[in-house]
Amino acid sequence: MPSLTRFLAAAAVLTALSLPGVQAQDLPDLAGREIVAVTENAYVPLNFADPQTGEGVGLEYDLFNEIAKRLNATVKWELSSWDVMIQAVRDGQFDIGMDGITINDERKELIEFSDSYLTSQQLMLVRADETRFADAQAFSADSDLLVGAQAGTTNFYVAVYDVLDGDEANPRIKLFDTFGASVQALQSGDVDTVLMDQTSANGYIGANPGAFKIVGEPLGTEDFGFILTPGSDLVAPVNAALAQIKADGTMEALQKKWFYDYNAAQ
Repeated sequence: MPSLTRFLAAAAVLTALSLPGVQAQDLPDLAGREIVAVTENAYVPLNFADPQTGEGVGLEYDLFNEIAKRLNATVKWELSSWDVMIQAVRDGQFDIGMDGITINDERKELIEFSDSYLTSQQLMLVRADETRFADAQAFSADSDLLVGAQAGTTNFYVAVYDVLDGDEANPRIKLFDTFGASVQALQSGDVDTVLMDQTSANGYIGANPGAFKIVGEPLGTEDFGFILTPGSDLVAPVNAALAQIKADGTMEALQKKWFYDYNAAQ
């Protein structure tokens, strides 16, 4: 079982911002309204298919189900690939989306964001036996080394601008449709590192004991938020419920469940 030290370290990185307490009577009542939520099921431990049951599980499932419960709403879960998710929510095909989506100014021009529910850091995931480089500078200096990334994600842009030379067409970047595919490529030796946030890196390390490790210093931080259709009347209720969840300790309990108690290897 992971040590308490590991959990505390993860919690220090994945910090739910403290907000003033919100009482239950302050929350809007959505009177049983159905909210269509979409995710990818490819982002351990935020959203993924349980290996035992095939059911969608993870911190984001638990968190948004709790939000809906407190707002007296129901959730209809749908799946979508990452590359079309933002546009699909923007177009109103889904009410809300989640996939460890980084809040940034470029995306704010396209989509509505909730308040942040997690803060994470970008790290270099490598094979456990990697000895050729120990940080981003050494990786960049060796032109034979390849990095795997998912197109259009924060991880891709960190690879381009914080690790390599700023050229988005650099042939040292190998693109994959999902994080899972990039990690499989890393494990098989097709690429030499995959950049991902602390959340996902911890999930893959836990799911594959002895296969991976993290090298170097964090390359930056990012805040995760839910995405909603521009002008959505759900933004204020979701933020109110999220504030209450942070204030009453539920967010901390969910972090403990998914970053400490959950053992993906089992």
